[in-house]
Amino acid sequence: MRIFFVMLCCHLAVGASVAREPVPDKASRPGVFLITIDTLRADHVHCYGYDRIRTPALDLVAKQGIRFTQAFTPSPITNSSHVSIMTGLLPSSHGVSDFGVPLAASYPTLAELLTKGGYRTAAFIGAVILDSKNFAPGLDRGFEFYDNFPEITTTKSRWGRLERRGMEVEQRAESWLNAHPADARFVWVHFYDPHDPYEPPPPYSEVYKDRLYDGEIAYADSALGHFLAYLRKQGWYEGSMIVVVGDHGEGLGEHHENTHGIFLYDSTTHVPLIVKLPNEREAGRTVDAQVRTTDIMPTILELLGIAAPARLDGDSLEPLLAGIEPAPRTVFGETDYPLQFRWAPLRSVRKEGFKLIEAPKPELYDLHGDPGELRNQYEPWDQTVQKLRTVLAELISKAPAPGKTSPGAVSATTLDELHALGYLGSADARSATDVPEPSLLPDPKDKIEEQNLLHAAMMASEDGEPDKARVALQKVLQLDPGSAIALKQLGRLEMASGNYAKAAGYLRGAQDVPPNDPTEVFDYARALELSGDPLGARDVLEASLKFNPHQFAARLSLGRVYLRLNDLKAAEDQFESAILLEPGSSEAQIDLAKALNRQKKFAEAVELLEPVADSSNSDAEMFVVLAEAYTGLGRRRDAKRAESRARALQKSKRPQ
Repeated sequence: MRIFFVMLCCHLAVGASVAREPVPDKASRPGVFLITIDTLRADHVHCYGYDRIRTPALDLVAKQGIRFTQAFTPSPITNSSHVSIMTGLLPSSHGVSDFGVPLAASYPTLAELLTKGGYRTAAFIGAVILDSKNFAPGLDRGFEFYDNFPEITTTKSRWGRLERRGMEVEQRAESWLNAHPADARFVWVHFYDPHDPYEPPPPYSEVYKDRLYDGEIAYADSALGHFLAYLRKQGWYEGSMIVVVGDHGEGLGEHHENTHGIFLYDSTTHVPLIVKLPNEREAGRTVDAQVRTTDIMPTILELLGIAAPARLDGDSLEPLLAGIEPAPRTVFGETDYPLQFRWAPLRSVRKEGFKLIEAPKPELYDLHGDPGELRNQYEPWDQTVQKLRTVLAELISKAPAPGKTSPGAVSATTLDELHALGYLGSADARSATDVPEPSLLPDPKDKIEEQNLLHAAMMASEDGEPDKARVALQKVLQLDPGSAIALKQLGRLEMASGNYAKAAGYLRGAQDVPPNDPTEVFDYARALELSGDPLGARDVLEASLKFNPHQFAARLSLGRVYLRLNDLKAAEDQFESAILLEPGSSEAQIDLAKALNRQKKFAEAVELLEPVADSSNSDAEMFVVLAEAYTGLGRRRDAKRAESRARALQKSKRPQ
């Protein structure tokens, strides 16, 4: 039995319990608090040697805990990196390599295992990107309480719609803990603040006005400080295990990457990791060995005496906590995010002072002599290259066979939220079925300027600066005139501005890049219709429905085009098809009733709408159409009653 584990077990009064033996009594279990700070580079934290910032809370945890100087995430994307922390698995193992991809039930989470061990569990997230209803399905598994964002919100502000300030996240965690004061607890607190856009509140916006990223980190540190002070006030701090870790870093222009997600350099994969043990055991220890964020889950489980899953990609840090030097750990990196731009995904392996990045143009770096990864020493016959490539090949061979997991299944509204956060989703890329062999795709190194501009355009659109977004997107087209993503974004900008003919021109250009995607075709058809070309819209929609007949929005749009063209029977057919696809759609029912009224099929319209009118009393348009049908049948009293309902509903909807 390892020396440190014996010491910890004595402290917890659990006798000679070991990791695979029964869990200690509830009264002796320490609280476990996992703090993840989004987009946090290790080299921008004071206790990691960065003197241009004050991070007193992180510094204090490091002083009273164990600081790992060489910790790495396997993924530079928020949802994938957090799933790896919670499962101890690489993205290629757990399968969550895209937004909205569900975490399979076969992979137990840390929360699930601690719940079975008798813990009360809660999670408090700082951004909608980790919302388990949309972007991170399955990440809430095992949590008694998971603080998702509201499904409906009227605010247009980022705050409350896309993000929560660190202090709000901290307060929400405090509220839950106040309501659950007596039990063994596992609480995960996620501070999103350092993620761009960098908008720290005062006084951090003034103190760090020339380094707003640092200002965001300092603010997040202050929120952490409040939370630690709360734990002390409650008498929980000393006896608790506290783990603080960054989920990934930030490019900040290094290797020409402004943000993160594309590359696997240390700028976006090297993160701070600090572990404070109960009663400050091993306080002040610094560990320079290379470790992984996938090691966090098995570490917590071993220290608590809870059995870990048999298959993990991480290993417990317990020997390192006790000062024992085990065999060096290999770090793997993975990013599929470049596929959203139709560029090659990247894989990396970091071992024995070298890093190999597999890409269309491979890279090898000697990290001892070149920590900034500036001098690519790759040669295909190099022995180090061959050795690392073999290690990477072994990992790939052991990974689960890729299934038919659908890309992030997110709604149009959710996709808008993704854009507002500065990310593209799978709907922005072409169909996954047409992605060629990764080695045939462009190397992200050759495309990073385009990504920076696309990101800037999305953030400008979110900030209500369409002209700024247009400038960035036009620059993308100068670099790549066939960029379907830039053409689509320009088309959407012009649609939002009412420039429908201009929008149609951009979206037509996007259509010239095969194959056609139904979503893109629908946008193009809508632009044609609104620009006064219903015949063109009809042709585009009909072609799209031949490609995929199960498109509700396309059916609805085509029906409306036929109404405009006065082809009433064709319109009726399309609306009936739409109702078959979505039987509960009041929108399709109203449109079908309009087509019936125009054909003087008033009785059929009444028969369609009457059964649903009472349950749709918030829809004024339904009563307008129903009144028209009653009038056609000569039922004047019923028509007046429906008109009165419509007026009342319209009045109730007017802003007061």
